[in-house]
Amino acid sequence: ICGVMSSGVGYNDQTGAETAVEAGQETTPTTSSSGAAFGLFSSDFKKNEDLKEMLESNKESLKLEAMKRVVGLISKGKNASELFPAVVKNVASKNIELKKLVYVYLVRYAEEQQDLALLSISTFQRALKDPNQFIRASALRVLSSIRVPIIVPIMMLAIKEAATDLSPYVRKTSAHAIQKLYSLDPDQKEQLIEVIEKLLKDKSTLVAGSVVVAFEEVCPDRIDLIHKNYRKLCNLLVDVEEWGQVVIISMLTRYARTQFTSPWKEDAVFDENNEKTFYDSDSEEKKVPTEAKPYMMDPDHRLLLRNTKPLLQSRNTAVVMSVAQLYWHLAPKHEVSVVTKSLVRLLRSHREVQYIVLQNIATMSIQRKGMFEPYMKSFYVRSTDPTHIKTLKLEILTNLANEANISTILREFQTYVKSQDKTFAAATIQAIGRCATNISEVTDTCLNGLVLLLSNRDETVVAESVVVIKKLLQTQPTQHSEIIKHMAKLFDNITVPMARASILWLMGEYCDRVPKIAPDVLRKMAKTFTTEEDIVKLQTVNLAAKLYLTNSKQTKLLTQYILNLGKYDQNYDIRDRTRFIRQLIVPSEKSGALNKYARRILLAPKPAPVLESAFKDRDRFQLGTLSHSLNVKASGYQELSDWPAVAPDPSVRNVEVIEPVKEWAPSLGKAKQPKSDAKFYSDDEEKEEEGSERSSSSSSEDDSSSSSSSKGLAAKYHFPRQPCLYQPSMVSVQVILTNNSDHVLEEIHIGERSPAGLNVHCFNTIERLEPGASVTVSMGVDFSDSTQAANFQLCTKEDQFGVSIQPAVGELLMPFTMTEADFNREQSEI
Repeated sequence: ICGVMSSGVGYNDQTGAETAVEAGQETTPTTSSSGAAFGLFSSDFKKNEDLKEMLESNKESLKLEAMKRVVGLISKGKNASELFPAVVKNVASKNIELKKLVYVYLVRYAEEQQDLALLSISTFQRALKDPNQFIRASALRVLSSIRVPIIVPIMMLAIKEAATDLSPYVRKTSAHAIQKLYSLDPDQKEQLIEVIEKLLKDKSTLVAGSVVVAFEEVCPDRIDLIHKNYRKLCNLLVDVEEWGQVVIISMLTRYARTQFTSPWKEDAVFDENNEKTFYDSDSEEKKVPTEAKPYMMDPDHRLLLRNTKPLLQSRNTAVVMSVAQLYWHLAPKHEVSVVTKSLVRLLRSHREVQYIVLQNIATMSIQRKGMFEPYMKSFYVRSTDPTHIKTLKLEILTNLANEANISTILREFQTYVKSQDKTFAAATIQAIGRCATNISEVTDTCLNGLVLLLSNRDETVVAESVVVIKKLLQTQPTQHSEIIKHMAKLFDNITVPMARASILWLMGEYCDRVPKIAPDVLRKMAKTFTTEEDIVKLQTVNLAAKLYLTNSKQTKLLTQYILNLGKYDQNYDIRDRTRFIRQLIVPSEKSGALNKYARRILLAPKPAPVLESAFKDRDRFQLGTLSHSLNVKASGYQELSDWPAVAPDPSVRNVEVIEPVKEWAPSLGKAKQPKSDAKFYSDDEEKEEEGSERSSSSSSEDDSSSSSSSKGLAAKYHFPRQPCLYQPSMVSVQVILTNNSDHVLEEIHIGERSPAGLNVHCFNTIERLEPGASVTVSMGVDFSDSTQAANFQLCTKEDQFGVSIQPAVGELLMPFTMTEADFNREQSEI
């Protein structure tokens, strides 16, 4: 980029300007002394008295310095609200830089100091007409930050006017203000929808994301507003700022689920070229029965998929995640895998990003293992990973396990079990249990490995192993009686209550498999019953009841003893369970007929537990949303609708194509302009392009525009008659470049200048200009208060052309707004 930005930025750099102004990047404090800086942020500084004095001084430089320090104070999180009266006095300053900083401050504190802000409401209204686009936008932001219902009509009028502003930056700000006004007064919804409808038609990429956010906030159900703008949004998507890309993709995902039929049909036919017909000829079409209608993807459906695919290379993780969820919910199943590599790439990012991405991958890997199998090593756990990341990677590895890779995964799990992170080690044991359940070939191997862990010194590992073994044994109890015996032998050495309770449950459930060991375990429990944890006591009572029914001779007295102990236990759950069991298994007059059903109640076959992923049902929420992350429906969540059985009328998205005006055609009915006024290219170039067409036009804002074309590159310039944002001494010039050729023009930029010292602020290099496409760029030229022509080279990758811009005298004067009284006074003094 040629030249250096001083007081503003060009139309090509609007987003950066907004960020700079709002974040205070233009206002880095430049204190005159270290003492002042120290006093500003020290705790004993007395209410910023020096700043108040500077703000109330008569010197613009002191005021500007004070505002820089105030914005610096805000950026550090300090409270500067007591300065509001002193700051608001400068809201009408003629110094552009000072005015910008005042508005940055007011946006922050207008809501807190509403009464003082209302006193300056007329100043904000005047600022909405300011020649500087940043002042107009800042005034609208301040106005919409005053949360007082009485100014709702003023806000509405300001928003409507800003929505038609020539500056896309101001139109973007009006879209942001829509949300604020709607939250203040929902009754304005219908009028705001009209503004949204107008802004949705805007062709600026700067406005697109902001208006879609307003649409989602105010009227997300008005899907009809999107029809005519659908294709435009799809085509603009690549050039929209990253924040806007996320919200547009989210909205278009919901839109597509209501307008297109499902691509997940078995007989689906996919045509990348979006041809209108599937069969090559009428004769072939007749051979197929009428009821067999193969699925054909709607061209608009394909347009969305095609235009979002390049965004998988975005440096912004939110954009990549948005595209991934769009493909998951909208793309044919065989195309979803294109997002895999991009999602895996995000795992190199910060742990917060990893957490969200891994959650979404965990959901995806349940349904489509093949997507992530080639990248299995990317999910191996690292010692530096935090616990929540480790458990998610473990979840994904378990989901990816199959007969081919289970041996590799189990070797990884063996290492994880030895981890010092006990929570992670316990989760690994659960994962081994899931693998054993899902893959029958390794069930025995996993069981034997878990039995070995029962000798582990760590109580957490032993406890989790017992619980998992218990679940596994329920699937095949007849084949694993030896394991139950082994667990009974280790019972005395196991101290974790959950593990002891699990072994007691196994003894009781399969007491017929261990008829000699189970009574002995009950005898030991009778000795320690009063010192056991409640969960162990309850399982002891259950074991006693089951043994009473199956082996009454050996356990009758033991059971009565344990029931007597439970009868007087301090825990009411144990007392209640004891009374119930006694009435159920011991015949008496009070028990009645219940005793007949004791075996059917206590010894009934129980279904084996299903070991499944915690992410099994997460896909009921849209991927990438807060609801998906929390696994509960969050406030504001919008459900994805089911695919329609029959697609709605696609013609609603057809937009009338208006032929571009031939700006290069000679004007009819007008006097021929002098050669110097219509001159754009140099004399030499004009001789070479003698046959090219040129014209000049005039309008309310520009009466010295001119155009010409050379080798397919057409150009038209005009003076917008606004203060130049680059340097005060420069004149603002706008150039419309159009590619009239049948091939792409690349690297359009400004080359050498004449004279060599000519001060020009160049536009950014245009990398590609497609055939028939146009682009508007802004320049700044310092004519040094002279009507002498500015000469420079307009270059493409292949050619360069001499250019000459000669201004009329009136274009060298800076526009200035004043009241009629001031004008008359000034005129009388001439």
